[in-house]
Amino acid sequence: MILEILTPERKLFSGEVYGIQMPGISGSFEVLDKHAPLVSALKAGRVKVLRDKQSHTTSYNIQGGFVEVLNNKVTVLVEGAKEAE
Repeated sequence: MILEILTPERKLFSGEVYGIQMPGISGSFEVLDKHAPLVSALKAGRVKVLRDKQSHTTSYNIQGGFVEVLNNKVTVLVEGAKEAE
């Protein structure tokens, strides 16, 4: 599936991924390939990008935002974010 992580200033990530874990308002959740359509608010926390099935990951600390899942594309709109160390 395709993932884009966007802030008001720039595009943080764009590319093909296996899945993504996010901090939802009611708890963390994960989106995988062919997920049902979804719109959700995100709270401050860590977004974990699963780049492939072999557990290669990239993480970002976010200050909150929204996610939309539609037609196997995930768009994450966040207020502030930086790559986690």
